[in-house]
Amino acid sequence: MRDLLPLLPRPSRYAGIEDGAVRKRPDMVRLRVALAFPDLYEVGMSYLGQKILYGIVNAREQWWAERVMAPDPACADILREHRAPLCTLESDTPLARMDCVAFSITHELCYTNVLYMLDLAGIPLRHADRPDDLAACPLVIAGGGALLGAEPLAPFMDLMVLGDGEETLPEVLELLERARAESWGRARFLEEARHIGGVYVPSFFSAGPDGVLKPRFADHGRPARRIVADLEAALYPARQVIPVGAVHNRLSLEIARGCTRGCRFCHAGMVYRPVRERSPESISALMEACLSETGFEEISFLSLSTGDYSALKALCAATLDRCAREQVTLSLPSLRVGSIDDEIMGRMADLRRTGVTLAPEAGSQRLRDVINKGVSEEDILLHAQKLLEHGWRLVKLYFMIGLPTETDEDLVAIAELCRKVRDAAGRGGPRLQVTASLSPFVPKPFTPFQWEPQIGLPEIDRRVRLVREHFKGQKALRLRWHEPAMSHLEGILSRGGREMADVVELAWRKGALFDSWMEHFDIAPWLEALAECGISPGACIGPREPGAPLPWGHLEAGVSEEFLLRERERALAGKVTPDCRYGACRQCGACDTAAGPSLLASGENVAARGVHRNRLVFPQRDQAAHQPRRDSEGRLICRSERQEPPHLPPELVHKAAQYRFWHTKNGGSACLSQLELQATLERALRRAGLPLAFSRGFHPLPLLSFGRALPVGVESDAEWFALTLRRILAPGEAADRLAPHLPPGMRLRLVEFTPPGKRTEQAVAEVFSLRLGGDDANDLLARRMADFAALAEAPFTREGKKGPKIMDLRPLLLRWSPVERPRGGVTFTLDWTMGYLSPLAFVLALLGPDGEDARLRARLRLRKTGQIFSDGRTFPAE
Repeated sequence: MRDLLPLLPRPSRYAGIEDGAVRKRPDMVRLRVALAFPDLYEVGMSYLGQKILYGIVNAREQWWAERVMAPDPACADILREHRAPLCTLESDTPLARMDCVAFSITHELCYTNVLYMLDLAGIPLRHADRPDDLAACPLVIAGGGALLGAEPLAPFMDLMVLGDGEETLPEVLELLERARAESWGRARFLEEARHIGGVYVPSFFSAGPDGVLKPRFADHGRPARRIVADLEAALYPARQVIPVGAVHNRLSLEIARGCTRGCRFCHAGMVYRPVRERSPESISALMEACLSETGFEEISFLSLSTGDYSALKALCAATLDRCAREQVTLSLPSLRVGSIDDEIMGRMADLRRTGVTLAPEAGSQRLRDVINKGVSEEDILLHAQKLLEHGWRLVKLYFMIGLPTETDEDLVAIAELCRKVRDAAGRGGPRLQVTASLSPFVPKPFTPFQWEPQIGLPEIDRRVRLVREHFKGQKALRLRWHEPAMSHLEGILSRGGREMADVVELAWRKGALFDSWMEHFDIAPWLEALAECGISPGACIGPREPGAPLPWGHLEAGVSEEFLLRERERALAGKVTPDCRYGACRQCGACDTAAGPSLLASGENVAARGVHRNRLVFPQRDQAAHQPRRDSEGRLICRSERQEPPHLPPELVHKAAQYRFWHTKNGGSACLSQLELQATLERALRRAGLPLAFSRGFHPLPLLSFGRALPVGVESDAEWFALTLRRILAPGEAADRLAPHLPPGMRLRLVEFTPPGKRTEQAVAEVFSLRLGGDDANDLLARRMADFAALAEAPFTREGKKGPKIMDLRPLLLRWSPVERPRGGVTFTLDWTMGYLSPLAFVLALLGPDGEDARLRARLRLRKTGQIFSDGRTFPAE
């Protein structure tokens, strides 16, 4: 794939140049693993699970884990056109030559992307079609949060990992290493692998006459989810791959795993039990190590419900001061209504007020009790009042529609609740700007609502219209909704069995890809595939009979069917079940109790009682409930909406010295866009421990500026950036600190002081080399350059902000000369005193119609070799 980078859109996704990426010698490792994420790079590089497994596998000297993401369709077309296979990012190795390809499955809508990646890699789609020889075709496995309900993928996988993968995956790879060394076949390997806790081998189950899956082996009759019982002892990599772009481009620290709130629609809340928390001391130590290794400027504390972490107040107290000292921001996603107190809210408001999202899920208290949300209208309004009090004026509220027992009155209550939140300050007080978001309910396996129907598309549309009617004409209220057809497809797949495998493959062959992206989503291929397979969409989303076999019934998630049925009955009765971590045990089956071992216990774990249990820092949350402050007339006392810029310590804004760093930008680094380069450098500067000076204002940033931006794909031997430090360092020391942290292709050539208090001088002209490869092509370049130099003028039209603009290109060319063979090509100097044009645009205009030929453009090698300043100075010095 590397050879095709000049042709690929967003080539930085595929260049494999990120800092933190592990690079080993292939001849020095015994096992090579591709950690595959079936979505775009930006999404895959946000996924914490892959980062953890990447660190665990690469900690073994004899193993090498590499990454691979789903290329976008335009990239895939180019790969197919050039008959190039899908390759890993680190070494550009075709997936078919790896020992193992391990997919992370996080939701149902990525199923066709798995087949798409296997096809691009040239790996047979189905387990049954793969050769027994493990050397001829890699082992194909899957893990991730959606695996307990992923039977439609089962025929495509050799093996599945259920639950936490930190312990299971290394054991699978140890066995695979032995299998390769002893020349086992795929069949024997899988027979041995079934004994590993957390492993599920789909091919060891087949449907009986009644359609129920029957096990081939008695000791593999009910594969169980495996958990990491103690997060304190779990490996968490301090050194991570630093993405060149990601949806969540920040340091993610997992503070807890599991949730026992018991929301009856929530798959994750049921199948990630029990709750396991890291201590504040461990988290603080991880944060220090990770920030030092990554240079991230934002931290996110992750868990299924961050606000329910028992020591959140103590953790934030220790963290926020550290963040303020080094201009690192903190975000707390997954906050439940009422789950953070005044002190935390006030400190976060002082740092930076971003948008706040709350999830009431239902508009009426009756329906919130049905789903066991555990929050009252009073809690919601109190949280809104606290937001107003601390200066927030924007809030997003998430709701679900189509929940079991929902009525039109519940839908109308959504608008009513939004109005109450908007007006939470009372008469005369400021209003909150409320954006409500609607998502259709999708019944999920291993939840109390797994037997409930999903409403059909016409009914989804009707209910959305009903809510919209009650939002009309309401000031400060906005309504958005999730694409109904996308939720409809999710519902079709979420409770599907192996009969859906043919549908998934057929839909993929009809073009279904990236179904979680609106710009790619199309339900038509799915409906066609369902029809051709004789499956009714209505039957897929319809109710299930309690007690009847379910496609996932042969798997053990750790929550008993009896518990789920009890919770279903309580839902229909409108009864709330309290959180067991701070109250009585509800005997769900996940924990070891006096009544018996956990459903997850097996083998030696049965004797080790107490392994499966909630592990909290404190027995109760360390946050106190607060009432809003009111004046003597009972009105809410609100902090001003106007936010003062953060107060920075004087030393952070002190400008001690300015420097210019000259560097190369070649190879994979040439794929970085200007924005990607800036983010990459900022993190490298932090990792290097340089004493950065920061700007003032609402969003303080390192005082960093650049020369003219290079087009993506253009190389350079003469790039620079300017940097201000708050403490004077010798140029050589600054270079020595930074050099090890730059990506491949970026090499420091010179660091020099620049005059303080002045903008760093730009060059008035730049020197380039250009070649196409092959004597004939380079001769063409020389002819085109000679023809251009002979012109009196060269009108060129380019699109500007105010429409088309015509400029004369001829004055830009100062001089040129051919380069002698064997290298060939031309060198030329462009004059920027009359205006700037992308050097790539100049070259393509020079080539005329030939510049539109993709094959020629793939061979084009344009490189900046020098810069010339107004006083005659040059870099490099002549």
